[in-house]
Amino acid sequence: MLLNGGKSILRTMAATNVSRNMTTAAKREYKFETLSVTEAKPFVYHVSFNRPDRLNAFNRTMWFELGKCFNDLSYDSNCRAIVLSANGKHFTAGLDLMDAMKFGQELAEFEDVARKANFLEQKIKAYQDSISSLEKCQKPVIVATHSACVGAGVNLIAAADIRYCTDDAWFTVKEVDIGMAADVGALQRLPKIIKSQSLLRELCFTGRKFDSKEAYENGVVSRIFKTKDEMINGAIQLGETIASKSPVAVQATKRNLIYSMDHTTQEGLDHICEINKMNLQSEDFVNATIAGATKGDPPIFAKL
Repeated sequence: MLLNGGKSILRTMAATNVSRNMTTAAKREYKFETLSVTEAKPFVYHVSFNRPDRLNAFNRTMWFELGKCFNDLSYDSNCRAIVLSANGKHFTAGLDLMDAMKFGQELAEFEDVARKANFLEQKIKAYQDSISSLEKCQKPVIVATHSACVGAGVNLIAAADIRYCTDDAWFTVKEVDIGMAADVGALQRLPKIIKSQSLLRELCFTGRKFDSKEAYENGVVSRIFKTKDEMINGAIQLGETIASKSPVAVQATKRNLIYSMDHTTQEGLDHICEINKMNLQSEDFVNATIAGATKGDPPIFAKL
């Protein structure tokens, strides 16, 4: 009798907390020149590259908007999961070479090598930050790739949490073919994704194409779909499942997974201990525990 009464009290407290914290903050409108952003499902945002006339090649505007978009979504309480795809024929053709020519003209304005280097450092770090915004985003990012994923696109997908592709997708670490080493994440993240160092170095040294089957077999993607529509629907469904979970739990999980990749097991354990000594006091833990114990309705979690 006491147990049942205790459950009832806890259930009432949990419902009250959720009701109090389910704020009705206005949903933000995201307007970009090179990206389209929509809410595909409650708490699931769909970001699409939107330069189909240029095969979604990365120009300066797109670099800037990509970072801003994911930084903003990271702190948007209406967002709990993000799907990233692309409009048009290809996912991305990589670096916009016409835009890169303008970059070269700007560099030529400096005569001194130190000033050229300072200019390049600022640009490279800004572009690195743009790609890293997917990894640093508090919300899980599901990337859905179709057809060509070239150069900057491979750097980008390596920073995502989950990678899907279509059967016709193909990939290339293209930078060596334009006389440079990839400098925005592929060389740092792919070694943590592709376990064969021999294959990894072959791909990075040659820039050769590898198809969806090879990408799947070597962990670059986790699922292959026959069509783009099926892939987008699958990615959104996954996002919807993630969004139904406690945002406190999901975001802490992402944070610790990324931290643990570059730290020892014990350091990762210490890190999650520091997180959970606070998070286990959250109403989300109470709500989810009660729902599991009583086998009642799925818990509803307040915005975070």
